[in-house]
Amino acid sequence: MQSAYQMVVIGAGPAGMAAAQTAARQGVEVAVIDEQPHPGGQIYRNVNASPLADIDLLGKDYVFGRQLVQGFEYAHLDYFANSGVWFLDRAGELGIVQDGVHRRVSAQRIVIACGAQERAMPFPGWDKAGVMTAGAAQILMKSAAMVPSEAPVLAGNGPLLLLLAWQYLRAGVRLRAIVDTAQSANRWPALRYFPQAIAASDYLFKGLKLVSAIRRARVPWFREASDLRALGEERLSALHFTCRGKPQHIDTTLLLLHQGVIPALQIAAAAGCETRWNSLQQCWQPQVDDWGQSSVDSVFVAGDAAGIGGARAAWLGGQLAGLQLAHQLGLIDAVKRDKLAQPIRKARARHLAIRPFLDTWYRVAESSLVPGDETLACRCEEVSVGEIRTLAAMGCTGPNQAKAFTRCGMGPCQGRFCGSTVEQVFASETAASPQQIGRFNTRPPLKPVTLGQIAGIAHNEQR
Repeated sequence: MQSAYQMVVIGAGPAGMAAAQTAARQGVEVAVIDEQPHPGGQIYRNVNASPLADIDLLGKDYVFGRQLVQGFEYAHLDYFANSGVWFLDRAGELGIVQDGVHRRVSAQRIVIACGAQERAMPFPGWDKAGVMTAGAAQILMKSAAMVPSEAPVLAGNGPLLLLLAWQYLRAGVRLRAIVDTAQSANRWPALRYFPQAIAASDYLFKGLKLVSAIRRARVPWFREASDLRALGEERLSALHFTCRGKPQHIDTTLLLLHQGVIPALQIAAAAGCETRWNSLQQCWQPQVDDWGQSSVDSVFVAGDAAGIGGARAAWLGGQLAGLQLAHQLGLIDAVKRDKLAQPIRKARARHLAIRPFLDTWYRVAESSLVPGDETLACRCEEVSVGEIRTLAAMGCTGPNQAKAFTRCGMGPCQGRFCGSTVEQVFASETAASPQQIGRFNTRPPLKPVTLGQIAGIAHNEQR
């Protein structure tokens, strides 16, 4: 089965919904491909179908997503839910699997709006049962109204860690501790961006509100933590770490980790989009112009997939991509496009004004990016940091050659989780920048597909 559209959007988060709606309003034939059963992406997951008795527990920013999702549901477009993209080429051909059935979709223009992923936070024992990411814990709350029955430890840094702590407290979950790895050395460099951040003062006040609530709940808060180690045999039993030079030990069977988010690059890389290293956000991101157009003429990247900016900025960036696509397809002229874009750009600039301050304040410490030898870098293939470091010392040219030697990056996650660690280890050992080191190459399938699904491709397309 094959369908052809003027525009295909990959992802139905804030950027994807906005790009699709904006283009559809101008008469573009749009299809949206989404892995989730409902639109909203990760940030607004299940906002219109929440299992929670009171979604206000998650905060007004989450509830705001309702009006965005409702607008998307009334738009004139085709929506493919429960659909994963496993193949994409520069000609605009996509292979998707929807509810186990393969189909092909073609497009004149593609908008990649697959959002962000959590940055890996590797340290000894991070692969034990009972250790998971804060984002995964939040997904359980949004998708199934599941919260921990025991008091968890939250470790790492970044706004999401504070948000989850606040949401758990509102849901009646007791927190054993927050183990904060943010470094005080980041504060002075961050303050030079404070005047710019005042333009987005609502974000600053929100942060103060979260911190105040956590303090009122008297949650133990260990600052400037380092040298984390998860203890136990196969299952987590305790967390050991150093806090300002003093060893600390917390007994726990549930540890939630977070160390910021980075753009989800797999699909953009598969499309051939050029990427660059963002030294402030410490991650790779696609090279895009002010409209979100990538180095590939027919491909746009919008929202956090193009660089971390947050949900509101992603929504506005998606609108800009939708307008430019409508213009390229000949449905609006440049004058109308620019007139519609002007207030969107102004609003987006305000939401992005906070980013340099946050990116510097929550900058990840070098010791967290480049862990010790015993730490697993690739959990799928059980490759240690020590093995990667040895290859670098032997003259291995970078992540892709290391992949050939060790299978690191060849597991089910296809380098999504281990890639940043491998790159940082090589950069550290060779005194080169990540831009010089490079990143894992991306090849299809972008998502796991069964042999049966691949074998059924020709049969389905002849129907």
